[in-house]
Amino acid sequence: MCQFFSVTSNGSGQIKYFDWELRKKCLSGELDYNPDSHTSINDYFGFKGIREDKRNKYEFNPFTDKFIVDSINGKDDRTLVEKKVRAIDLKTIIPQLNLHPIVHPFEIKPTISVDIAIQMLKQWDSVWDSVWASVWASVWASVWASVGASFRDSVWDSVWDSVWASFRDSVWDSVRASFRDSVWASVRASVGASVRASVGAYISSYFTIDEWKFTKNKKGVNPFQCMIDLWNAGYIPSYDGNKWRLYTKEGIVWEGEIADIK
Repeated sequence: MCQFFSVTSNGSGQIKYFDWELRKKCLSGELDYNPDSHTSINDYFGFKGIREDKRNKYEFNPFTDKFIVDSINGKDDRTLVEKKVRAIDLKTIIPQLNLHPIVHPFEIKPTISVDIAIQMLKQWDSVWDSVWASVWASVWASVWASVGASFRDSVWDSVWDSVWASFRDSVWDSVRASFRDSVWASVRASVGASVRASVGAYISSYFTIDEWKFTKNKKGVNPFQCMIDLWNAGYIPSYDGNKWRLYTKEGIVWEGEIADIK
């Protein structure tokens, strides 16, 4: 499956790809193409049949900074293409993209106190249940429909992989130990949903959206910034339907009910 960001080349470092102007036409339905399909790229730019078969295919994931050689069908120009792709201003591909390195919360030392993190958690409690509906609807309306599932997969996989292994190993067992097996089955879904919501909030940090749907945010203000700040500070929360817990690389650092927070 082709991934964001896809390009094709002629073997001499000359590349073709869908920029934002073309992606907007895909978003509006004016063009019936998948912007990150090598076949779509070649077809739109007139490389069909034998001419398409001779073009090289590449992908670049800006979230993981990985340049991928999909296939070499002519002269190998990967070095030239990689240099060109890395020099592209990705805002000419997706203006709403707010690219930044992925933070691994459990690989950094917390940068704020637990007391401050608890206050941020209180803010998160008031908005977390709407995060996925808002992120999907808001970003889809302005971006995702023009880049297709490949872009969504790139974002989700890159961010989710950064936290899930650590959460599973460092947190999941510690939460489960707090419950009898008969109770854990009913609690597990709530814990998982709360962690996925954290991932959704963090994914929203990769986009500058004026209006986040289903929220009352001010223009240009991300309503889920409290969770993004928690994540970047080295904290991940979970909710079991009754209690919230805050984790760092050291494990649980606080647990309690929101009503207990002053």
